[in-house]
Amino acid sequence: MTNFIKPVIWEGDAIRLLNQQKLPGEVEYIFLKTIEDVWESITELKVRGAPAIGITAAFGLALWAKNSGLNELEILKSELAVKAVYLNSSRPTAVNLSWALQRLLKAADKEASAAKVIERLETEAILIQQQDEETCKRIGEYGFSLLPDDATVLTHCNTGAIATSKYGTALGAFYIAKERGSDIHVYATETRPVLQGARLTAWELQQADIDVTLITDNMAAHVLKTKNVDAILVGADRITANGDAANKIGTYGLAILAKAHGIPFYVAAPLSTIDLETETGDDIIIEERNAEEITHIGGKRIAPEDINVFNPAFDVTPHGLISGIVTEKGIVTGDYQTKLKDLFKGVTV
Repeated sequence: MTNFIKPVIWEGDAIRLLNQQKLPGEVEYIFLKTIEDVWESITELKVRGAPAIGITAAFGLALWAKNSGLNELEILKSELAVKAVYLNSSRPTAVNLSWALQRLLKAADKEASAAKVIERLETEAILIQQQDEETCKRIGEYGFSLLPDDATVLTHCNTGAIATSKYGTALGAFYIAKERGSDIHVYATETRPVLQGARLTAWELQQADIDVTLITDNMAAHVLKTKNVDAILVGADRITANGDAANKIGTYGLAILAKAHGIPFYVAAPLSTIDLETETGDDIIIEERNAEEITHIGGKRIAPEDINVFNPAFDVTPHGLISGIVTEKGIVTGDYQTKLKDLFKGVTV
């Protein structure tokens, strides 16, 4: 069994969070004690990965409620809705964030006293984290089933255990491969501009003794042409009703390269990432981030002063370029519009 580092730990009166900004040089945990701490940690990428963001936000809302001192039911519920909007503003593209917050609000709405609301919020946040562990394991098993023996796979950004609660989404397939004795080899893109692939994926897979090779983003076409890559497997921050998938910037380009080289391109994500209320990828709000992520590396300026910068954090891969969407309920191919909707039959929140 693989040993996993937990990125989000609920302490009852605080959230103990793996500070992913410090990796790989230092494994540091920080304590979040206020809702402002939670908002800042999500915005500043101390926690990242759509499921982990959702889990952190859920605990953040529960933490605020415990510390609010409010004992009037309707006032508490009203303030919870306001705080949920505040937390949701920390990163607008990843749908798991709003999904987790809405799940807590719905759970709270069923309770008849302020004390019960506060208790229910904590219980529900813990349940979200527990369910994510099993969800990710199933995604990993389905993802592994798509790969040939001793596969060579390319991945982008970070979708592993530290981006979720355990196993991860796309990287979950690699952990399952390791546990099953498959001799998998992974090419990990560096993932500019924040280098989640170089700092996080390469480190995480190395910790698990999985054969990983780091490449720069602009080496991907050459690697696909020359290294017998069997598949590209990535995660997602939001999947729309028609199967379009928003993921870390650079994913769309990889999908185009995969099609050009005849290589299957798979997206792995839990049902909580699927947003049936958003029709297509054109409707997704794409977060734009600070220019310094591009103009600086390691705190050192690499670009001219006052240069214009465009820094979208995500791009959208059209469903026509996606060979399959891997979820905890199975692998969807073909008619995404119908089949994604079918995944939710019998699912209640």
